Amino acid sequence: MSRATLARRFTDLIGMPPMAYLAGWRIDLAADLLKESDATIDSVARQVGYGSAFALSTAFKRARGISPQRHRDRT
Repeated sequence: MSRATLARRFTDLIGMPPMAYLAGWRIDLAADLLKESDATIDSVARQVGYGSAFALSTAFKRARGISPQRHRDRT
């Protein structure tokens, strides 16, 4: 199956493109890890597939509107 066909079928079934789904899943997982552990933001970033705390922070702010540290402090 071609990537285009896979992406089209995925979007039809899930309601969003595969990369958007993956990005959302990674941010959700990072949010849970930030609440449930004392791991550093850099450690959480690497656990969910980001190369650095900065990369996670940028994606997290775009998706959630707040920084990972602020999210952690709210809980």
